[in-house]
Amino acid sequence: MREVTTAQSPTRNRGSRRAEILDAAAGLFAARGFHGVSIEDIGAAVGTSGPALYRHFSGKEALLAEMLLDISERLHTSATSRVTEAPDAEHALDALLTGQIEFALSHPALITVHDRELGNVPEPARRRIRRLQRLYVEEWVTVLSELYPSCPPPRLRAATHAVFGLLNSTPHSAGELAPAAMAELLRGMARAALADVQG
Repeated sequence: MREVTTAQSPTRNRGSRRAEILDAAAGLFAARGFHGVSIEDIGAAVGTSGPALYRHFSGKEALLAEMLLDISERLHTSATSRVTEAPDAEHALDALLTGQIEFALSHPALITVHDRELGNVPEPARRRIRRLQRLYVEEWVTVLSELYPSCPPPRLRAATHAVFGLLNSTPHSAGELAPAAMAELLRGMARAALADVQG
């Protein structure tokens, strides 16, 4: 997602700094809630003053919007690429599961922030996030419809959301198992859930 430039490029430096700020803010928002975190808190977390953050973001709402837009875009882009590159629907589903599990294990704070704070994202950014999420879900529904052609799309869509709930439970289970073991557990449970989609 970041622009590739030379090491001396201020564009790269700004991009890296923005990513650092977004990561720190995600952790703070997840721990304290959006309204429990000040711009000064975020600045302190990245070793600068709060007002200095205004060089990167116009405010907390803009920071939150970019945080959730970025991950929504990345998930959708990744899913599209994984499905396109897969030789068949079975491999596509496996690739989708891999991508979602990797996200869930790597970014539990973002899951918490999205679940609790999407309502604090200004319009129209919230609409863009919702649209990207719908497109992401439809990537899954398209693949599942190939695997289960007799199953109606609304049921496949509901099953997809249910599996997301399972996979995105990582904020509650962090540290219970080593990452590889947790990934294996999540994959097996998701596969078992989807295998029952036709009832």
